Amino acid sequence: MPGTMMISMEKRMSYGLYYLLVDKLPNSRYGAFFNRIRLFFASRLMGVVQAGNGSFLEERVYLGSPGQVQIGSGCHINEGVFLQSARIGNHVMIAPGVSLLSKTHHTARTDIPMTQQGASAHAPVVIENDVWIGRNAVIMPGVHIASGAIVGAGAVVTRDVKPFEIVGGVPARTLKFRTPCVE
Repeated sequence: MPGTMMISMEKRMSYGLYYLLVDKLPNSRYGAFFNRIRLFFASRLMGVVQAGNGSFLEERVYLGSPGQVQIGSGCHINEGVFLQSARIGNHVMIAPGVSLLSKTHHTARTDIPMTQQGASAHAPVVIENDVWIGRNAVIMPGVHIASGAIVGAGAVVTRDVKPFEIVGGVPARTLKFRTPCVE
């Protein structure tokens, strides 16, 4: 039992240091060194990122509570991204300002304030490999985005996205499908 408490305390301390210092380092366009520091911290100390060739973790990325976010290798996570709870595959590109949500607020009752109605059950977002999520998109709780999909900028995704599907709009709808290259 003391071992699990110590690990938990170490994780909380690593998250605290991340938000205090590491996520405020300049964007990697000002020097790859800043990206390497963020990746080292997020992979080795926090256990969030599976760092690999070509991985980027830019500044001001919110990484949820300890154990709530997993990011594969070769991913590009841009500045100002909010990852409440998610499992992200390999080679995923997430543009600036994207939000992956795992909870929403209850709003059905009108006799009490919405702030007192509580939140929905925890439902992490799942993103498979080779996905591109455009700037300022919002992915709602429990959504599963399959491999090869593209989410357009500003989209609000409320349902699962199929393999190679391109979605956009509010709420997001199918725009078309990517066609595999045949050589």
